[in-house]
Amino acid sequence: MAVAAKNNKDKVKAQDTFTWVGVNRRGKIVNGELFAETIQDARTQLKAQGINPTKVKKKPKPLFGGAKKIAPKDIAVLSRQIATMLSAGVPLVQSFDLIGKGHENANMRKLLGEISLSIQAGTPLNEVLREHPKYFDDLYCDLVKAGEQSGALEGMYDRIATYKEKSEALKSKIKKAMTYPIAVLSIAAIVTIILLVFVVPQFQQIFASFNAELPAFTQMVIGMSNVLQNNGLLILIAVIIGAALFFRAYKNSRKLRDALDGYLLKIPVFGMIINKAALARFSRTLATTFAAGVPLIEALESAAGASGNAVYRNAILQIRDEVSSGIPMNMSMRNTKIFPDMVVQMVQIGEESGSVDDMLNKVANVYEQEVDDAVDGLSALIEPMIMAVLGVVIGGLIIAMYLPIFQLGKIVS
Repeated sequence: MAVAAKNNKDKVKAQDTFTWVGVNRRGKIVNGELFAETIQDARTQLKAQGINPTKVKKKPKPLFGGAKKIAPKDIAVLSRQIATMLSAGVPLVQSFDLIGKGHENANMRKLLGEISLSIQAGTPLNEVLREHPKYFDDLYCDLVKAGEQSGALEGMYDRIATYKEKSEALKSKIKKAMTYPIAVLSIAAIVTIILLVFVVPQFQQIFASFNAELPAFTQMVIGMSNVLQNNGLLILIAVIIGAALFFRAYKNSRKLRDALDGYLLKIPVFGMIINKAALARFSRTLATTFAAGVPLIEALESAAGASGNAVYRNAILQIRDEVSSGIPMNMSMRNTKIFPDMVVQMVQIGEESGSVDDMLNKVANVYEQEVDDAVDGLSALIEPMIMAVLGVVIGGLIIAMYLPIFQLGKIVS
């Protein structure tokens, strides 16, 4: 059976996209695209659909780029589609087939084709998904396994879809909070460099004819311009090398990543958003896994990995260790001293009433809404602040250049 699954997988990997033109049963000319191994295979598929193909050819690959990568958002959409089809009574294999054939992304069609063929070969879905860890993490596969073992895969996929949708929405809000100021400040830096390298030297030539001492502010700007003109390439190379070394160290050093995670939580405004986002991820993940019947210890491990911050990850792992020794979860959370009293109290109520998952879902909803409100408020606050920074920087350069001219006008008068 394993050999059959492997052969099926190799078969899918050889498939390509074909464009076709044909005549349907009503005599109408139709066209489209399909996924097949060879032109003959494509013609066979079309005839099976009642279409007489007149022209079939392999779709050329783009000169630049290629098929889009499979993004986490695509997996969230896929999860919702599977949940919808299962609730409508569509068999699992047919669900993957239908979604795969209609998907615009060739990489997604290939992935779904591999999954479908492996399921047909008799491999459980959770094991098939584990063969693609790039797209389906351990948490996803564990939830699918729990759904398969309980015979409630339909309901489980609905929970998975909701979890993925909430996670992607939260991630999108965090990116929104970070991207806008970085983009605007980057543009400001580029404009400043252009002014210093190309505009300031023109004024410098004019100032040379004044035979007078320039204002200190103007001299400072001219000095910065000279540094960039004489050493700009070296500075650029040093910045690129420094950035490359930093990212390499960040990738290879867990200690560095953990330290940076701790500093991020202390940044004004942004740290508050990151804190709330980590609490929302923890609550949503733990609620989803706990409601799925995953043992609490394993659920806490999944929540630790999904928190997105080393400080919270270490705290959740500490909670896991204390819970495994018999300490109530709410007491363990309080011992970490990083969870707000509201979260601890909600978990305590959940433990006493036997509804921990419901309480955690409520906590997740609260913090997701707070993150949303904080990001909107930050966007409204940061726009005038950035405009003020741009005005000071650009305006300062302009004033520095015109200040000697103004002073010269006063002397002449």
